[in-house]
This record gives sequence, structure tokens and C-alpha cells, in this order.
Amino acid sequence: MIVSAIEAGGSTLDADSAAQIDAILESARNQPGALLPILHAIQHALGFIPPGSVALIAANLNLSRAEVHGVITFYHHFRQQPCGRHTVQICRAEACQAVGARALETHARQTLGIDFQQTTDDGAITLEAVYCLGNCACGPSLRIDDDVVARVTPQRFDALVAALRSDQS
Repeated sequence: MIVSAIEAGGSTLDADSAAQIDAILESARNQPGALLPILHAIQHALGFIPPGSVALIAANLNLSRAEVHGVITFYHHFRQQPCGRHTVQICRAEACQAVGARALETHARQTLGIDFQQTTDDGAITLEAVYCLGNCACGPSLRIDDDVVARVTPQRFDALVAALRSDQS
């Protein structure tokens, strides 16, 4: 291992995650501008960037932990904790707002009992805000995992969520 990943930065990583992070760091740390490709690779491999990896990344790239943390928190794409089995992204762009996205946002947060960037207690759904799904003429829109859904009403949202919760994959 490049740096002891098991106790990196005071947060523990499981051995499998530590090995994956070490492999990513070994393969990418010498390329120019390695931080973003490394963060993307870790999130792709693990589904999020574990807090315990920040010190490990910083040590390998000769950066401070604050610099690495700053990049992770600046980009909304990066997750710092595991997400749910399904990700629901609600479009918050102006075109969707004009046709009811604000009411849909409120309904979604109340129905799921969470706010944006949070996951339901049962681990089924992570709710995220996005700013344009490219479906402007058919708003309000949302994306469930990789599928864009158009003209979503609160009732349709409830039906979509019920289907997600019944799907245990």
C-alpha cells in the first residue's frame, strides 16, 4: 500500500476499499492534474469518496487535506457518503420551475422525509437537485437513476417512488 489506508485521516476504510483506492492512486497520481481523475475513479469504484480517503489522496498528491476536501465539496457531483439504491434528481432550472418544479420539490422532500443530498432511512432513495436535464419543454422533469421522466406531478412522483421501493435491486 502506498500509505496506510486502513487508518487514513482518522477514519477507517475497509480493506477492499483501501486496496481499490491504493490501486487508483498508484495508476493516476503521476499524471498532470491527477486530483479530479482520481476523485472520479474513486467515486466510480466505490459509489462515493470515503472521508478516510482524503488524507490518503492528499499525501499521495502532496496536497493538504483541506485542498482535497475543498475540491470534493465544491463539485456537487462528488458524494461523501454512500447513496441509496436509487437516485432521484429533480430539475430546478427555470423552465421546470415555471411549470411546477418548486411544488414538486416540496412534495418530494415531504414524502421522502429528507432534503436534497440526503438518503431515506431505508436506503432506497437519495434525493438530489440538478440544474437542467435538457427536457425543458416537458417539465417538471426528474431523473431516476439514468432515466429522465417528464411532466411529473406529485401523484406521479408518488407512483414512481412506490415502484422504486418495491424494486429491491
